[in-house]
Amino acid sequence: MDIHFWGVRGSIPAPTSPSRIKSKISAILEQVTAEDIIDAESRERFLAGLPPWLFGTVGGNSPCVSIMFEDSNECIIFDCGSGIREMGMANFSAKLPAQGNEKRKLNHFHVFFSHFHWDHIQGLPFFGPAYNPSNSIDFYSPVPDIENILNNQMIHPYFPIHLDSMGAKKTYHQLNNEINISGRTISFKKMNHPGDSYSYCVNDNGKRIIYATDTELTPADFLKNDENTAFFENADMIIIDCQYTLGEAIDKYNWGHSAFSLAVDFAANWRIKHMIMFHHDPTYDDHKLYGILQSARWYLERMNLKGIELTLATEGLEISV
Repeated sequence: MDIHFWGVRGSIPAPTSPSRIKSKISAILEQVTAEDIIDAESRERFLAGLPPWLFGTVGGNSPCVSIMFEDSNECIIFDCGSGIREMGMANFSAKLPAQGNEKRKLNHFHVFFSHFHWDHIQGLPFFGPAYNPSNSIDFYSPVPDIENILNNQMIHPYFPIHLDSMGAKKTYHQLNNEINISGRTISFKKMNHPGDSYSYCVNDNGKRIIYATDTELTPADFLKNDENTAFFENADMIIIDCQYTLGEAIDKYNWGHSAFSLAVDFAANWRIKHMIMFHHDPTYDDHKLYGILQSARWYLERMNLKGIELTLATEGLEISV
């Protein structure tokens, strides 16, 4: 499974401001020496040595994550935040193995919604492949009346183009049980969030990836009951809401998001191998987000929690499982 992160911010898109870009440039120039600009090789070496928060960006698009498979023209998408626009513009054919003399192209998209707050649906009207009649899109949610929910954001006066203008073949599925897509099993679980949110688990030949955005973890999520154990235990990866620091999570109790330290405890509790910190606060700049990653790693070490890899979700990040 190849996981690609197209949007990683929560609540609202948060593009990098001109003032922050200027601050980064200024900070980089302060570190440059004459030896760093002798030739192309020295320049590349200097840039490679810069911290990631300075040379690069976490990204500002709201949630969208895709999973692709080497043996399939189908693709699983979690949420339609503004990041799905970037996905629609990407060249997918380069990501798939050749079939004969031609590159295979994605033509069937399976879109799973965690919930229908604006930051998770606002990119759908800008998803280019949805306007191609040769494509198919299946929409999934445990919530009933998906079609009407999506229709309502694409009507006057909110948007000039109706959902019917999307030429792709569209099918809507209300989930009641786990389903199978191209031999992969996808199950779901309701989480704690205002208006509810659903986590999804993709099982591909025993490899398990969990998408668990927009959840405020509670003691019930740590209980070793049959339902929790079957869904969470020993997963290979979890993409999980880490929007707050602990102090902010206390101040914003019942807002529906988790502190990064609690997410680390959760991953350790269920022996999850790799935790991706996701759904970043729109007010956090790159420096703060990478600082939170370092704090999470420090917390992992201080609590002597073994066997967990931590990664900060950034736009363009690709991981294979």
